[in-house]
Amino acid sequence: MTHDKSLSLDLILKDLGSFIVSFSGGVDSSFLLHRAKSLNSPKVMAVTLRTPYIPSREISEAVAFAKSHRIDHQIIDMEFPGNIKHNPRERCYLCKNILFTEVVNFARQNGFKYVVDGTNADDLVETRPGLRALNELNIRSPLAEAELTKDDIRELAKDAGLTIWNKPAMACLLTRIPYNTEVTGEILKMIEQAEDLLFEKGYAGARVRVHGDVARIECLPGYVGKILNDPRRQHIINDLKKIGFRYISLDLEGYRSGSMDPERE
Repeated sequence: MTHDKSLSLDLILKDLGSFIVSFSGGVDSSFLLHRAKSLNSPKVMAVTLRTPYIPSREISEAVAFAKSHRIDHQIIDMEFPGNIKHNPRERCYLCKNILFTEVVNFARQNGFKYVVDGTNADDLVETRPGLRALNELNIRSPLAEAELTKDDIRELAKDAGLTIWNKPAMACLLTRIPYNTEVTGEILKMIEQAEDLLFEKGYAGARVRVHGDVARIECLPGYVGKILNDPRRQHIINDLKKIGFRYISLDLEGYRSGSMDPERE
């Protein structure tokens, strides 16, 4: 089944012919970019948008991936959009609309027919307001069109020898902040430093959700017990407090997408 889907993906990419891949550096867009590049026939380029709320580590990893696979790659720097400065509920829609409009304009100016992204089949059954913006801008999602799920993509990426096949999902830093809260450069820096610290301590994919002066840590499955029994736990707590948090809490439910959404509480 996965093999049939991958062949369907190849046909879609060849039919597109000329396109920009909106490249975040995550598993989905990395696999999509690698697959398109391997076909040789399509004219393909990667574009990464760098904003104040995208983790620097994600940008660095995107650059390294493109370089290692000899993929034409462009980074576009974007300022913080004023209409999402207070993290409104429609943040994802507004953000996607602004950022992908920039990519669409870049594609037109450089002779590319389409802009594609890494949306997969699983994303279509989740509540993702940003998908509405992609539809309005006619962004194509080849992975979803080929009915490839996240598990399919990880399997194919592993088979292709891509080291990112098991990379944890990452989302923009705004998802760590409650809705209708003013977003400052200081709080974004604190979140990024805290998550980088946890990553360096062996807790890849951990989220640090912010509630005032409280840092609520969400760990991936299997890591909750590990961090509770970690002999470095007090050092981790002290380091997180040095970053600027007063209280450090561990969410016993672990990581779950959209945990800041009120309807999930």
